Amino acid sequence: MGLQHAELSDRILGGWLGRIAGNMLGKPVEHGEYWTRERIDRYLRRTDALPLTDYLPPPPPDAPPGEFELRPEWPSCVRGRINGSCRDDDVDYAILGLHLLESHGFSFTTEQVGEMWLRRLPYLQTFTAERVAYRNLANGLKPPQVASHDNPYQEWIGALIRADVFGWTSPGDPSRAAALARRDAVLSHQGNGVWAAMWAAALISAAFTASGPRDAIGTALEQIPASSRLARTVRHTTALYEAGADWSDTLDELASRTGELHWIHSVPNAGVITAGLLYGEGEFTSTLALTVRGGLDTDSNGATAGSVAGVLHGAAAIPAQWTEPLRDRVRSAVFGFDNARIGELAERTVRLAVTA
Repeated sequence: MGLQHAELSDRILGGWLGRIAGNMLGKPVEHGEYWTRERIDRYLRRTDALPLTDYLPPPPPDAPPGEFELRPEWPSCVRGRINGSCRDDDVDYAILGLHLLESHGFSFTTEQVGEMWLRRLPYLQTFTAERVAYRNLANGLKPPQVASHDNPYQEWIGALIRADVFGWTSPGDPSRAAALARRDAVLSHQGNGVWAAMWAAALISAAFTASGPRDAIGTALEQIPASSRLARTVRHTTALYEAGADWSDTLDELASRTGELHWIHSVPNAGVITAGLLYGEGEFTSTLALTVRGGLDTDSNGATAGSVAGVLHGAAAIPAQWTEPLRDRVRSAVFGFDNARIGELAERTVRLAVTA
């Protein structure tokens, strides 16, 4: 890989900070059916926050009822009110994945992933495919039936948001990252849901050695079936960018092709992440801003794009407005990890990466 220990540490810390910051940015507007791109930008114009260069501002006090319905957690996720990170499943799974690797090593089994969920993750902090899988596990089912039984969410975004730690601990080895992510993902997902996780892990792994986001995206695509809808969507997004289409037109085109899918489905969200990375052109703030302004599953997309951008740049290059409010602390529903230091989580991740 060629990275010295200090640089590797800085890149992994950048991934953690980028994931948490991107998640926090998108969390107040996480509801794709309500928070469309148009409504998000209307909110930003009303609060004098375009261009978006910081966390979302609080809602305007004179907004009519129903115009801007932020998620209930917004008071602790908007600029001027953040004092450490909010708790969110997009970060819980990164922590849980770290604990999995520390407990079982890189030869962990899918069954051990399920056991870790039951021991460390509260049922009510799981959603969609993960909640179905959790229920199936509690009822005694085993993989692969855990993912397939009574699960209409098999191709949604849940496995993708669990993939970061496999990329962080496989720096410059996207094939290995994808294989680890697959072993985790098949507990709860199938098809595009699994390929999305493999793509995300490979993307983060590739970011350690890539020349930029375009290079990382191309490398990650090599790890999933070229004929999959997810791969075709990522390629189409890239082609539009390279043809000179502007960001808004690209997302309009993607919506016309994937609009029948749920806003939490992995395929349209992979398109939004890809567009944010490409049109952000390697700049951390622009990447987060464009990804979250892209709508759909805003906190998950912001988290993944932030992780990639953080690895590409390293923690030292992330602007202070994103990192200082986090106070090096992360809230988590994972038993034993609430109020953990972000820096300590990154150090533990580095130890895994160098011994893999």
